[in-house]
Amino acid sequence: MGVVLVYALCFALFCICVNSQSVTLVPAIITFGDSVVDVGNNDYIPTIFKADYPPYGRDFKNKQPTGRFCNGKLATDITAETLGFTSFAPPYLSPQASGKNLLLGANFASAGAGYDDHTSLLSHVIPLSQQLKYYKEYQVNLAKVAGSKQAASIIKDALYLVAAGSSDFVQNYYINPFLNKAYTPDQYSSYLVGIFNSFIKDLHGLGARRIGVTSLPPLGCLPATRTLFGFHESGCVSRINTDAQQFNKKINSAATQLQKQLPGLKIVIFDVFQPLYDLIANPKKSGFTEATKGCCGTGTVETTSLLCNSKSFGTCSNATQYVFWDSVHPSEAANQVLADSLIIQGIALIS
Repeated sequence: MGVVLVYALCFALFCICVNSQSVTLVPAIITFGDSVVDVGNNDYIPTIFKADYPPYGRDFKNKQPTGRFCNGKLATDITAETLGFTSFAPPYLSPQASGKNLLLGANFASAGAGYDDHTSLLSHVIPLSQQLKYYKEYQVNLAKVAGSKQAASIIKDALYLVAAGSSDFVQNYYINPFLNKAYTPDQYSSYLVGIFNSFIKDLHGLGARRIGVTSLPPLGCLPATRTLFGFHESGCVSRINTDAQQFNKKINSAATQLQKQLPGLKIVIFDVFQPLYDLIANPKKSGFTEATKGCCGTGTVETTSLLCNSKSFGTCSNATQYVFWDSVHPSEAANQVLADSLIIQGIALIS
């Protein structure tokens, strides 16, 4: 353990040196997935899953909502800064996704999306299959800006981030009686992992070589999940956490096989379950005071701007004390803890 900590410390110091010279450890960051990584694509589509109203973004630069489901930065924003980026890759559907901004990468994520395209269709958001089509468009546009040779180099050396699966369970499987009668949680996990396999193979076929994928978080500990599915159970909903852990085992196994099968692929499954669970189980250890509800409104069911907005009752004054910003998404302070963990776990992707 001591060697690991020394290695991590050396890496952090190296990052600081890199940051001071405005050099990035990867040329671009390209992101797919759901609301934990969406930086504003949903602002440009007709869906209720938006975060373009206050108080979202109240602790972000300029104190303005950007479409991020957070009071401030996402874990991926903090990771990008640690890797030396001073600007973030834009949401692909925004006007900012043009010209030299494309050199930073692009974000295709859409809040409410899942591995299962049916999950996205229920929420009227951008399915993962469409996100991949947008990525193909991005490659064409990048070549126009950078030239084919530099574009190919960026595509090959970029860091690819994928975060999905939570919406498949919380917004689809657990509330869809047809789906949860047709599949056991274990069977549905296998179905999703099959889609994950195909997605990674397609991404690899399009040139991606460094891919980081988040595991499922402790879904049973989300304030919304406790409210909707807890049935007076104290603490986290254990059966839902068990489902998440079983999915995580399957996706880890799948990633191991993919790395053996696909030439040149580096893939890491980032464990977000344990670091977030530790924050929730013992918030005071990391300086938090509240882990059972979010900062915005009642903190028990607010997951969109329709419920978490400037008129929300009782929105907290200091989000740094809360593990959750709304009833599903971590606060910037919690995202900082998660980002610290992701950097250590992801050293293999950028070495």
